Amino acid sequence: MKLLLKFDFTKVCNTVLKQKLEAHQFNYQQTAFGEIELMDKVSEEQLKLFHEDINSFGIEVVEDPKKIVIQKIKDVIVDMVFNEKDINVKTSVYLSEQLEENYNYLSNLFSEMTYTSIENFIILQKIEYTKILLTNEDLSLTEIAFKLNYSSVAHLSKQFKNTTGITPSAFQRIIAKRKQIN
Repeated sequence: MKLLLKFDFTKVCNTVLKQKLEAHQFNYQQTAFGEIELMDKVSEEQLKLFHEDINSFGIEVVEDPKKIVIQKIKDVIVDMVFNEKDINVKTSVYLSEQLEENYNYLSNLFSEMTYTSIENFIILQKIEYTKILLTNEDLSLTEIAFKLNYSSVAHLSKQFKNTTGITPSAFQRIIAKRKQIN
């Protein structure tokens, strides 16, 4: 039997972190998505065990200052796309406000460290979310385009094809065939 699952990535990450922090008996406060402040002093050994524990879930503690900023940029973008934040300002302004940094600095650092642009990362996240919506939801491409703030279905379709190599319709047909087989 095959089950199709839908994920709320933010909720999953927060739940795993909460369980692991409590299992290690850390007194903590979550200050932002992906950012935890430990309220008490902990030993190097406790931190090492915690790092090993969360690594099994693909979560790692970031220590390089540049990598921290990159991770924060990614976290804000993923939260913005997957949680369908209704943002009434440009993404550049939103990122600058959320991270309290100049957008040019954020953009240049992101490109330098990831070899891609913030805009491209946003597109990739939107396409990933589109694939999830096409697979797990009963939404039309028009509804998905509207939900993800695309100017048109044609714009979403073009970005989808440029990113995946196939059209959204072809993707839907492939998913429908897989569901029939299983």
